[in-house]
Amino acid sequence: MTAKAARRTVRIGIDVGGTFTDAVVVDNDTYEVIAKEKVPTTHHSQQGVAAGIVQAIDTVLEKNDISPNDVVFIAHGTTQATNALLEGDVAKVGIIGMGKGGEAGRARKETTVGSIELAPGKYLETEHEFIDSSQLTDDTIRAAVEALRSRGCEVIVASESYSVDDPTNEKHVIEVASQMGMVGTGGNEMSQLYGLGARTRTAAVNAALIPKMMETANMTEAAVRDSGITRPLMIMRCDGGVMSIDEVRKRPILTMLSGLAAGVAGALMYEKITDGIFLEAGGTSTDISAIKDGKVMIKNAAVGGHKLYLTSLDVRTLGIAGGSMIVVEGGKIAAVGPRSAHIADLGYEVFASEDDIVDPVIELIAPCKDDKPNYAAVACADNKTVALTLAGAANILGYVPEGDYAAGNVAAARKAWGALAAKLGDSVDNLCRRAVDIAMEKVAQVVTSLVADYDLNPNLIYLVGGGGSASVVAPALGDKMGIRHRIALNAPYISTIGVSLALVREQIERNVSNPTDEDIRKIRHDVTEIIVRAGAAAETVDIAVEIDSQRNILRATATGATELRTKDRASTSLTQEQLSRIVAEACGVDVGAVSQIAREGRWHVFETIVEKKALFGLMKSRKQSVRVVDDEGVIRLQKSDARVMTFTKGELATSFIEFVDSMTRYTDAGATLPKTYLFFGQKMCDLSGVLNQEQLLSLAEMELEFVGDEQPIVTIAARS
Repeated sequence: MTAKAARRTVRIGIDVGGTFTDAVVVDNDTYEVIAKEKVPTTHHSQQGVAAGIVQAIDTVLEKNDISPNDVVFIAHGTTQATNALLEGDVAKVGIIGMGKGGEAGRARKETTVGSIELAPGKYLETEHEFIDSSQLTDDTIRAAVEALRSRGCEVIVASESYSVDDPTNEKHVIEVASQMGMVGTGGNEMSQLYGLGARTRTAAVNAALIPKMMETANMTEAAVRDSGITRPLMIMRCDGGVMSIDEVRKRPILTMLSGLAAGVAGALMYEKITDGIFLEAGGTSTDISAIKDGKVMIKNAAVGGHKLYLTSLDVRTLGIAGGSMIVVEGGKIAAVGPRSAHIADLGYEVFASEDDIVDPVIELIAPCKDDKPNYAAVACADNKTVALTLAGAANILGYVPEGDYAAGNVAAARKAWGALAAKLGDSVDNLCRRAVDIAMEKVAQVVTSLVADYDLNPNLIYLVGGGGSASVVAPALGDKMGIRHRIALNAPYISTIGVSLALVREQIERNVSNPTDEDIRKIRHDVTEIIVRAGAAAETVDIAVEIDSQRNILRATATGATELRTKDRASTSLTQEQLSRIVAEACGVDVGAVSQIAREGRWHVFETIVEKKALFGLMKSRKQSVRVVDDEGVIRLQKSDARVMTFTKGELATSFIEFVDSMTRYTDAGATLPKTYLFFGQKMCDLSGVLNQEQLLSLAEMELEFVGDEQPIVTIAARS
């Protein structure tokens, strides 16, 4: 009797969009996309979008004979928080400020937030009450809560000076508010940084989202449970990670912009990019983000021009995409977008039948009431009207391959554009070329800015296209900028794939001047506790600690998987020859100038040395570079002035410190440590944020606490 074959385990990603809810099923071991489904988003259902989510789940499970017990991970990305902010669909917030003594006046002022502009004409309204902390009792809290409720507030924010050091009073206010039937949140729950104004503002934005997001979270969780899946539902965060649905109920602000984060998360996990630009192009807009050393770039978020204590992916959105309409002024094409065929409620010319384009005549329309009537539409016989679009122009010029998601009827598009050609006295191809050039010039400006901002390696950069209009934007932009491009596998579903493959992520920041070993141990412990509580398996957690001495900030960032992966990485490992070619390309040298100088676990360390002659060959300059590449060919570290050493844990206090000391710069201003990194097994440890050798040694000891004494460890020290 043969043993029953083990069923494969799967990951499910769900992306709730304005029109469709997408679901993908990904093999947990190979990352192969097994199934994908689109169902209409159920905005008007009694269960809201949750009804569409469960419909998508049921469809992919049933069609592909997947048992709910086979699902080891399920997550979804949502635009609900972002849309709520843009549309002003938020709760009115009551803020209870607190402070005492000489701080009371400043605390009263900094916790008075007023109205926060979310979008043009859309505001988050707040009301304010202040309690002297020395007079904080259940009675004074109840009086403040009742006063705020009488003014229409639906949720309470408690915000006190220095609550990051002692949150007792904020917790007390939240507890009393809860007893009175009001949901509350505290400034200390948003950030552990000082800065009462920014902390209060962040808490207010978070609180405004809680009622709507709690309702949706409850419905969605119930819908997933009803499908038979027992694994906890995870939700996409704005920094590219995921968090538990319980965290969403407390900190819905972390889902803001999460829809933008999902696509680049998919590109990172699926496309194996070192340095590049990811362009997720839809019908109305393109989201553009930078990837460096295999990591997505993060920045501080803002609402209404005000800084929040919230980090999110640096995603820049531009109103150029497949459905972008053509603006005609002064007898020529003057612009492309920002209005799209979707906004004008028109079909694309390239998705029409050739038989529909009969007696085409150009009409200049205003897609929205405040727009100028200068957007080109094509009126045809039988009252059929279509829009001239960027997708149509890209199809006509041959950028969109046959079978692509954005491929359409080129003959129909040519007939429609022929009407504009007749009106302007030009050829169809010339007009399409002008439209594409105008659009790509806008996109190129954003890409150029990202490349400069993050100093991306020009030898490595790829433009990676995702989204339904990937082939409309990426190939044309690559031609214009002279940059290689590629279309992501399963591009139309890349966001949903990103959700299915995302890691749990958490970050803590604290104001600490000259942090001690105990401060570092404490923040590592706290971030580990939070991320494990959020669903990460402790064995998978990686932590990076950074000390910002200028702003006195101690920061710990942790990432982890929801279960210990057993994927056989050897199945996707590249050969040394292939890895050498990748490094040669990155450094702009011949393969012969590349040599592997260390290897440990999944990490391969290469060195390139280039000698150049000057002064008629009398002088030589020698340039050395170090690159660390993982098994899959992604360069994780790029350094020029660097040295490499392999040691064991037992040599930490001797050989390792001597090695670091040899790369330390000593001046009258003191010692400047090199940026130091450790590589062993599956782990990369970034120790570059510390200020002195004592901190470095302490942090290294923490990272290597459970490593065997004879485990080889590769260390790299770089001066820049």
